Amino acid sequence: MIITVTNQKGGTGKTTTSINLAAYLSLMGKKILLIDLDPQSNASSGIGFDINNKKGLYDLMIEDNIDIKKVLHKTRYKNLDIVPGSNDTAAIGVEIINYQDREFILYNKIQSMIPLYDYIIIDSPPSLGLLTINGLVAGDKVLIPVQCEYYALEGLGQLLETVKLISNNLKPDLALLGAVLTMHDKRNKLSHQVSKEVQKYFPGYVFETLIPRNVSLSEAPSFGKAIHEYAFLSRGAFAYRSLANEFINLLENKS
Repeated sequence: MIITVTNQKGGTGKTTTSINLAAYLSLMGKKILLIDLDPQSNASSGIGFDINNKKGLYDLMIEDNIDIKKVLHKTRYKNLDIVPGSNDTAAIGVEIINYQDREFILYNKIQSMIPLYDYIIIDSPPSLGLLTINGLVAGDKVLIPVQCEYYALEGLGQLLETVKLISNNLKPDLALLGAVLTMHDKRNKLSHQVSKEVQKYFPGYVFETLIPRNVSLSEAPSFGKAIHEYAFLSRGAFAYRSLANEFINLLENKS
């Protein structure tokens, strides 16, 4: 199954969620592929991967008949592979603009990867451009991180409309997996207000796990480590472990 993590707003914890959900699922024995679709390539650096002349997302999207083994790389974590981003990722949207079926390039390129993994997690750009559309068309489910701050719901209507348009016109089986609340501060009245608003906005589609505002979560990417390695006993680590368990229960343990 392919999970596309997306929110057109920056600073929502999108990449943090992609990295740490992938890492905890791999710890649980799931074979995971993380695809870094964001031109900032923070998922790659945040998990400690240095592309250093290796092939990655740009080569996958642009080269014809590329050997997928050349873009699949092992990370520091067992069971977790990555298709890394690089400085060239930003050019992809421009280079494919005139391609036939340009919205389906990623979808077509990763079909042969699907049997190799239990889950493929795509970290999308904080925009609604052609790269994000490729990520949504390639996905089976959409996971939306929503930060517990002012204007949290700003732009979500446009994002959901885009998801609906893609479902209606390009990928009929694309569906919402849910929203996950990030940067939650239980001492802050605003966090509780935003939580209630998101529950109204996504009735029945909000994960129970709340991702806290946590210093360790902010620091871990600068060390190239997932939170379970950087600060195993932190509140952020407990939260993402809980999210991974909830994720598995939702997708695999339905009666």
